[in-house]
Amino acid sequence: MLDYRITPKENFSDRIGELVSMLELTRNVTLQEIANLSQDDLDFLATNTSNSIGALLSHVASIEFVHQVISFEERDLNESEYAEWRTSLELGEKGRKNINNQPLDYYVNKFTQVREGTLTYLQSKNDSWLFEEHKWDNHVSYNNYYLWFHVMEDEINHRGQIRMIKRLLKNN
Repeated sequence: MLDYRITPKENFSDRIGELVSMLELTRNVTLQEIANLSQDDLDFLATNTSNSIGALLSHVASIEFVHQVISFEERDLNESEYAEWRTSLELGEKGRKNINNQPLDYYVNKFTQVREGTLTYLQSKNDSWLFEEHKWDNHVSYNNYYLWFHVMEDEINHRGQIRMIKRLLKNN
């Protein structure tokens, strides 16, 4: 059963604990949404330009990983990281071709591995870290709080797409 309360978490500063609570709720709803999907469900393409559920799940994990690198290490992906995550980040034709033939556990394990890294990093941060400001290359300001809001926003957006794909699967 899901707990729909945003509360501080043990071993985290107050606001970071609330952020962790939101990240966990977002993830738990996603995991509930994808529970029991078959490999065929995960690989289903509604059109020849669609993303599969598996590709969307891989993308969600990749976005969280990228935001770890940007916010915790204050850098962009290096070449080997980009090579590992590129297809999941960009999706498109390469995603349709290469992100498939994996069981649900594969995607859940990816989620779990990346999230463990996030939680480890977040335990070492304090609330003021959330408000540290940086600038993108185009001189637009952002802070670490925004980056982690975006991780949740991205997952919730793609969860909506997953729900639409599941409705299409019921009609096939």
